[in-house]
Amino acid sequence: MDSSCISYKNTGFFSHTVTNYLEDVPDLRSFYSYRPTMDGFAQLFNNKKVVADRQVLVEVLTEQYATIAPYAKTGFPLQGVRGLLADNTYTVTTGHQLNIFAGPLYFIYKIVTAIKLARQLKEAFPDKNFVPVYWMASEDHDFAEINYTNIGGKKVHWWYEASGATGRIDPHSMRQALNQYKGVLGMENHGPELAELVETAYTKFDKLADATRYLVNALFGQYGLVIIDADDSRFKKQFAPIIEQDIIQQNSFKHITETNKLLEAAGVHIQVNPREINFFYLGDKLRERLVFEDNLYKVLNTDISFTEDQLKAEIQAHPECFSPNVVMRPVYQEVILPNVAYIGGGAEVVYWLELKSNFDHYGIDFPILILRNSGLIIPKEVTPKIARMGLTPADLFKPTDKLKNDWIKQNSDHNLSLQQEWAQLEAIFTGVKERAAKIDPTLAPSTEAVQARLKHAIDNLEKKLTRAERRNYATRINQLDHIKADLFPKDSLQERTENFGLFYVKWGQFFIDELIRNFHPLDFEFTVLAE
Repeated sequence: MDSSCISYKNTGFFSHTVTNYLEDVPDLRSFYSYRPTMDGFAQLFNNKKVVADRQVLVEVLTEQYATIAPYAKTGFPLQGVRGLLADNTYTVTTGHQLNIFAGPLYFIYKIVTAIKLARQLKEAFPDKNFVPVYWMASEDHDFAEINYTNIGGKKVHWWYEASGATGRIDPHSMRQALNQYKGVLGMENHGPELAELVETAYTKFDKLADATRYLVNALFGQYGLVIIDADDSRFKKQFAPIIEQDIIQQNSFKHITETNKLLEAAGVHIQVNPREINFFYLGDKLRERLVFEDNLYKVLNTDISFTEDQLKAEIQAHPECFSPNVVMRPVYQEVILPNVAYIGGGAEVVYWLELKSNFDHYGIDFPILILRNSGLIIPKEVTPKIARMGLTPADLFKPTDKLKNDWIKQNSDHNLSLQQEWAQLEAIFTGVKERAAKIDPTLAPSTEAVQARLKHAIDNLEKKLTRAERRNYATRINQLDHIKADLFPKDSLQERTENFGLFYVKWGQFFIDELIRNFHPLDFEFTVLAE
């Protein structure tokens, strides 16, 4: 694939907070630990304190991989798992929900970013080892966010009434969605490898977490990716002291609320707001919020309640029943992993900025925040259209109307700009204002008002000239519409809707190889790949 890059800021799809973070704007520096650079990592290693129990980590991961061992053909990363026992081994982590069929492309991009960054860190720090990790959000209960995917504008949907943690759902009811997925991708004649992968994933396991582990391992295990399911009592036991403190003392609520006030004062749009209690109670087909009411800790929508002493006893006996929400999950992650970096999308990076004071309170190291790589894949049938229209990669990200107007102005035989004429009129008005001021100084506002009305009229005339010329180039302009629709479904980034299957069916594992080759996590640029 041919590769080119543009800055995230120039795409128009990333918030000011994200671009300010990447550009090291001083207002944000107190909300994270170290810069996302090799120098930042060097500073982190000088101060890194690992609290994770490496023995437990390896023990649990080994058991989890045993569930997919009978079906895994290649890419089993047990060497990387065992390597986590060493004190000089660290993880580079990304996390995501258990989207069926690997959801939208950015699911894939997150993992590729973790793999590539782990490799780059090994080159920069050869005395250390780095394991890329995919943290499965197996305790999340928002089934509506994971039960579909989009392929070429067609939605594949898993129709099922689910409750509780998504990782515990039995995927055997996916038969209709599985058949639809294969049919949309034409797997009868193409993509037998992917067809076998998804068939095995969603028919051989009785938990969605295991199905997802199998599928993601089949795609990325050969690159050393380790997949973790934190829904385990041994991990929760390590986290139990913080669970108890945070529920009873409401520390995360206090610290994050104060941080959010500071971020808002710095112009940051807050992504998540903490609750007084930031944990759910987790059970069989149950994940409900904990609240403190009438001197009792209650589980919403149930008859379950605890006194403070009963709550402490429950946490000690059954820590697996307590599930962190979005603001406490990151702390949990850093407690059980020897982690140095977290890779997330734009919204994730912003909400992590809300969390550092809470990490500081619990004495847990805050990881370096890395914006995941983003990409646009241009299929070979679209590439010649772009070339014929003379478009650059940066042109593709312009709003459609601006793209059309700019193209017309660049390609028309006529000069559609009236800027030169307006400059001449401005010079005339300068003389008019000077003359009017000499006659009566109070006439200045009237003169400026006339000038403003004329400027408005000139701008409207220029727009009419451009629209008239657009009609003359209607066929070419329609091609721009088609290009934008092909590459930006519903005026959004391709990676936010399109499933990886379209590309994997055509290219197989070469698709993953090309992403790893072309993504450069610490360059912080948007990657455009063309066949």
